[in-house]
Amino acid sequence: MKPGRRRPWISAVLAGLGLCLLALGVWSMPGAPSVVTPPEHRRGPEQTFLTYPEWFLVFSPAEYADFVRDHDPSGFPFLGHVGEFWQAYGAVYRATRDRYPMNWGYHAMIMVIGTSTTVEYGIRSVYETLVGRLTELTRTHGATEEDRYAARVAQDYVDFIRVDPWYKFDFAARLKGLWTDTTLWGPDALRKWERKYALTTEYGVKAGYGWLIGKLTAETYDAPLPLTAVVLDRMPRGDRAEMPRLQVLAREADGGVLATVPRYQAFTDYALALAHQGARVIEVAGNRGPILVSLIVPKAWSPDVSLGSVLFVQPVLTQPGRSRVVLTTPVSSLTALLRAAQGAGVTVEHVYDY
Repeated sequence: MKPGRRRPWISAVLAGLGLCLLALGVWSMPGAPSVVTPPEHRRGPEQTFLTYPEWFLVFSPAEYADFVRDHDPSGFPFLGHVGEFWQAYGAVYRATRDRYPMNWGYHAMIMVIGTSTTVEYGIRSVYETLVGRLTELTRTHGATEEDRYAARVAQDYVDFIRVDPWYKFDFAARLKGLWTDTTLWGPDALRKWERKYALTTEYGVKAGYGWLIGKLTAETYDAPLPLTAVVLDRMPRGDRAEMPRLQVLAREADGGVLATVPRYQAFTDYALALAHQGARVIEVAGNRGPILVSLIVPKAWSPDVSLGSVLFVQPVLTQPGRSRVVLTTPVSSLTALLRAAQGAGVTVEHVYDY
């Protein structure tokens, strides 16, 4: 789902010039269609919904990494996260099944990653409850080197998968580090060796599985564009240093702009910057209809119904009193929603850019 290597710079320049000419032609032709985004930058409207399950499998490891900094892994609600994944997928399926053509390939991919996560989390839940919790009780010196190492790897993994696909993460190097960066003997030896066994198994299996998935993905799918095309009602009025990768492709006489911005996690940052700088987004990846946004809010918070409609709400299981609200809003209302959320002190978790 993430970008591959860039083309040589000459090809990129030629492609960019062609794109500018195409965009100018599409925008200025009499009787041109309402969609301004060039065809190569358009993505199906159902994608804003279907990417949510993938991103939940970023949010869940992020929650785990945050949790194990100060808590034992046996206390993490693995099975609760499995339930939230499938509940969210059900909401996404119901929201798209009658409104858009069925994207069988994407649904199949969600089923694969959901099933593999269910198996992994199920095994980890049983193991941490029956074995991990017992060795936690034997400690007399707090977290072991291996516990701290696992917490660092968990955070490294989250930082990585916000930008790149999980199967490219170097689990093999982390497996080697487990044995070279921690001592063989020391306080709480039973916990140390139990963690070495558990982490060796986890990193080893994921290294092999990731290598296999990477090979299959490379043979089956083309690398997607790492950019999202947006149509803005005006150029942002603030400091362009806040959005260094915004590239203008075409300008309209009334001040409107066709541009590209980074995709994936960076799109959320750029959407927030556009909202802060007063620009209104008119089109994202060729879409003007609903776009999905997730917020982390206090449980008592209620969204402004004039800006969006709630698709579903789930508790943040390791943070009592906080919930994840997933809602849709028309693309034209996106920046207004983001400004309202920030004004209310709400965390904008992600904007799902198709």
